[in-house]
Amino acid sequence: MRCIFAASLALLFASSPLAADQPTTLPAESGEMTSIFNGKDLTGWDGDPRLWSVKDGVIHGETTAENVAKGNTFLIWQDGKTKDFELRLSFRCNATNNSGVQYRSRHITEGKPRNAWVMRGYQHEIRNEENLPNVSGFIYDEGGKRGRICLVGEKATWGKDGKKVEGKLIDAAEYKELFNVGEWNEVAIIAKGNHLRHYMNGRLVLDFTDATPELALLDGMLALQLHAGKPMWVEFKDIRIRELK
Repeated sequence: MRCIFAASLALLFASSPLAADQPTTLPAESGEMTSIFNGKDLTGWDGDPRLWSVKDGVIHGETTAENVAKGNTFLIWQDGKTKDFELRLSFRCNATNNSGVQYRSRHITEGKPRNAWVMRGYQHEIRNEENLPNVSGFIYDEGGKRGRICLVGEKATWGKDGKKVEGKLIDAAEYKELFNVGEWNEVAIIAKGNHLRHYMNGRLVLDFTDATPELALLDGMLALQLHAGKPMWVEFKDIRIRELK
């Protein structure tokens, strides 16, 4: 009887979505995805022309000692919104600073923003680092008060009492094996209602439910970040999106 009970518990745990040894992989790409970067120029995008360009068929953002970012600045997609969506892209960057993919965000034009391309909202962090927690994939509250809303590896819910971590998706050693330092990495973001999922190189690394109606973002704009501070560069390619019905 004890063996049967133990076997039943093992089967239950193995089938649980919270089991650390049961990684969730990104579903196969649908033919419905629409490319939103033409590989030639920045048609459909708006950003500081000193800092953003197209080089060798990819979006290239770069700050230098001569061309600095006056506050965090963004390349903003002009031709759509991010309500319920799936986004896939590839990125690479150097390690002197960080970048991000802004979604369900708002373009800040009122008041006195530090530049003409300021955004607030959910950000998928982009970094050229492999050691948790300072890695690509966590959700940052750009321009908000919650900071790092959900970290890589967490299955979590933010409710009336703050964040509750309900499970672990990936550990430090697994992430280090997954991420390609200095090379191209593939990101997928799937957002439906208040449920957000981030994938890195095909593996689910973050699963977040924003259960606070006064804070949760359900629609908004898409943008790519150049961070203020130390000179840096970041590149993006193969950017495609589809609306989830």
